[in-house]
Amino acid sequence: MCGIVGYIGKGCSVPILIEGLKRLEYRGYDSAGLALIEKGEIILEKTKGKVDALEGKIAGTRFESTVGIAHTRWATHGEPNDKNAHPHIDCGGELALVHNGIIENFSALKTYLEGKGHRFVSDTDTEVIAHLIEENYNGSLLLAISAALAEVEGTYGLAIISKREPDKIFTARRGSPLIIGKGDGEFFVASDVAAVLKHTNEIIYLEDGEIAEVRRDGYRVTRANNEEVKKKVQQISWSLDMIEKGGFDHFMLKEIFEQEKSLRDTLRGRLNEKEGTARLDGLLGYSEQLKKADRLIITSCGTSWHSALIGEYLIEELAGIPCEVEYASEFRYRNPIVREGEIMFVISQSGETADTLGAMREAKKRGGIVLGICNVVGSTIARESDGGVYIHAGPEIGVASTKAFTSQVLVLFMIALMLGRMRGLSKKEGTKLVKEAMRLPGIVGKILREDRKIGEIADRLSRHKNALYLGRGYNYPVALEGALKLKEISYVHAEGYPAAEMKHGPIALIDDDMPVIVVATKDFTYEKIMSNISEIKARKGWVLSIVTRGDTMIADLSDEVIEVPELIPSLMPIVNVIPLQLLAYHIAVKRGCNVDQPRNLAKSVTVE
Repeated sequence: MCGIVGYIGKGCSVPILIEGLKRLEYRGYDSAGLALIEKGEIILEKTKGKVDALEGKIAGTRFESTVGIAHTRWATHGEPNDKNAHPHIDCGGELALVHNGIIENFSALKTYLEGKGHRFVSDTDTEVIAHLIEENYNGSLLLAISAALAEVEGTYGLAIISKREPDKIFTARRGSPLIIGKGDGEFFVASDVAAVLKHTNEIIYLEDGEIAEVRRDGYRVTRANNEEVKKKVQQISWSLDMIEKGGFDHFMLKEIFEQEKSLRDTLRGRLNEKEGTARLDGLLGYSEQLKKADRLIITSCGTSWHSALIGEYLIEELAGIPCEVEYASEFRYRNPIVREGEIMFVISQSGETADTLGAMREAKKRGGIVLGICNVVGSTIARESDGGVYIHAGPEIGVASTKAFTSQVLVLFMIALMLGRMRGLSKKEGTKLVKEAMRLPGIVGKILREDRKIGEIADRLSRHKNALYLGRGYNYPVALEGALKLKEISYVHAEGYPAAEMKHGPIALIDDDMPVIVVATKDFTYEKIMSNISEIKARKGWVLSIVTRGDTMIADLSDEVIEVPELIPSLMPIVNVIPLQLLAYHIAVKRGCNVDQPRNLAKSVTVE
């Protein structure tokens, strides 16, 4: 969940490292630091706070180093402060390293190393790796790293520099993403493509168990047994302007407003109106298994879990296949039933979510077929899954996911449509669904034009410390997602509930200081949701309803409404979530919160 960037080349490394850290700050922002090889010595600068604090600390210092590593942290072991900031060094000051991940046996290793005379200065798990490499050094840094990592339990993405071999950066990966960027007489190391995209779009992805030795003129990748691995250079299609704010105040707002385009990109080339179906090439190799499946499993975390719940409803309604949704974080820690050849979909924006990767590997170990739904080309889930679908939402930098969620739901809609047509859904019904899906991006564009009104409603809601979100059917997961967005970025306590469950406990919370946001667009639950609103009003609750344009009945019961255009119920979750995203955004801004970098959160959850 932290950010790593490294550079070795012809120019001064410091501006490149600082710029890379700023592009990675969405991955962690409680401390930052860098280490350089300068005139044969290691220069270490680090500080509590954001990258700006590090930049201010070194302002006015002239550096000539052409080799360096840097890190922006999301704390796991040890509070955010100067001593716990990365990089960390060994006793002799011979090497410095940065680390993403968690070393599970660090306590035992630390005790062992202290017994050998090593002195620790931080509270982190990371520092043990520096001392372990020092302890194993016998003339070859590569062999020392390999020997040290053989003793480590847990996950890591590492970048290491040393005075002993000053013209190299060493990297290693297990469970935490790392890439090498290839330039002209220079190379970059990073935990995310965003850090290097300004300089190169030629990327080498490291796999688990690989160690890379990066020089100015090339690189060599080996595995633990020192066997050389040939790596393919991949071209990244994302452009620099896609990871910049483009005139918006925050990445989150930019990404909310990009959804008309991102949804078009998700649909592009995948709908067949004539046959009333969807074509998803990454699933074609498993058509027979999907057609015959008597159960599907979907697993994911956070926002992606909410999209999975909608996917469950879609697949069961359109294809008639029983579907189970699992929290990936819980999947491995029981005895899950995955039969030989059974299909599991895994959903992750980054394709690197640690819990989702763990669930995927557990399912494969038990003989399951795993199909990925992710956004990042070349990510671990994309590489390790048996097949799958890219959502094509484009880079998402804001910590709170918006456009990835809507594209995930749209991909799940297309999967359900494709499965439905395989299993008896009529061409006529399929064609209707295709036509409605083609209308979706334009409808989202219309909702975005209501931003000013939503901002005015947010002004009234920003004064409250709690909120309740209600929905039924397809809109129950939308209520969950709306509540999650609010608490993620505004720190308002919010809960999402199936509206019918309100009577089984949450109704006790209703008073004039508990705003209730109800997703109440027209579908088969319409009359039921109207009754739920009446129950809230009878207890002096304040209600904001998301309603179908022109609906006066629920409007008469509500204190405020946000109108949205009508679409078929199976696509309304995408329509209805847009105003909830905008509402959360504006409430957070009015409360003075850091929208893109909410406290205690990071974008890619690459640790358990």
